[in-house]
Amino acid sequence: MNQGASSAQPISFPAADGYPLRGFQWRHARADGGRPIVLINPATSVRCRYYARFAAFLHAHGFDVVTYDYRGIGESRPESLRGFEAGWIDWGRLDVEGALRYAHENFPGQPIHVAAHSVGGFLLGLAPSSHRVSRVFTMGAQYAYWRDYARHKRAGMFLKWHVFMPALTAVFGYFPGGRLGWLEDTPRGVVRDWTARHPRFEEAWRRGAVRLPDPERRELVERFAALRGETLAVSMSDDEFGTVDAIRRLLGYYRNSPRTHLHLTPAAIGQQQVGHFAFFNSRFEHSLWRIPLEWLRHGRLPAEPKGDVLTLQADAAQRATQAFTGT
Repeated sequence: MNQGASSAQPISFPAADGYPLRGFQWRHARADGGRPIVLINPATSVRCRYYARFAAFLHAHGFDVVTYDYRGIGESRPESLRGFEAGWIDWGRLDVEGALRYAHENFPGQPIHVAAHSVGGFLLGLAPSSHRVSRVFTMGAQYAYWRDYARHKRAGMFLKWHVFMPALTAVFGYFPGGRLGWLEDTPRGVVRDWTARHPRFEEAWRRGAVRLPDPERRELVERFAALRGETLAVSMSDDEFGTVDAIRRLLGYYRNSPRTHLHLTPAAIGQQQVGHFAFFNSRFEHSLWRIPLEWLRHGRLPAEPKGDVLTLQADAAQRATQAFTGT
């Protein structure tokens, strides 16, 4: 466990289907029904331990906090990943759902907030209990549609993540990301979902071995509309995954959430780069971390750092979603 996380307690709780999930919690000794509990949803194949310093920061500022790993990752990994079946739908409607139930049952009466990194902001929408969430902060949240990648890096990213990653997964039965330094080892179902080439996520489950009937796919889309808590989506100008188009594509599904999109440049905090992963590095405690702190506390943006608040428009993804659901 990272430095500054000594107050963390190991926890274990079941996913919605009973699969054992593990993580950590930072909890104040005295119960307070007005104190929010913050769930931290990790990025794809990033261990929950990576967010320990950020969790400790939130705890020091008055929140209870829970971090956890999705099935197949980190604390929630089985003995072998070869042949282990888990995909984004499992992570969302089973694992995130289990975390929301854990928060609801073990922190009774406390508002539930979510801080989500990358795919963690997408997975929340798949959970049936997302309606319990009162406030959401996301960083670089999207579902890896390749045409949304940063234009100047798109070709190389496509080769790495949409050609080499599935090829290695086919050989090993899972993605051996740990030995390559490409994130954590990852279940093959997650790789399949990541490498789908559809601008609408639900289209990835229209055909093939993972086909879902239309009513079930429609239900998944409708779950995003159940989230009515306010959302702040942050994007960085040098994030090759979480581009403006990618953020907007995902936000289009959360049509009943009051949504704010804050777009920042590294220069706004005197840095040359931040990218997709560094936001949760503790060197940003006095700059970037003030954004989720102010948002999760009060539902507003801090005075600093300054960025562009982008108006959410009915882009192609949102219009497609509305057409699919008949709204």
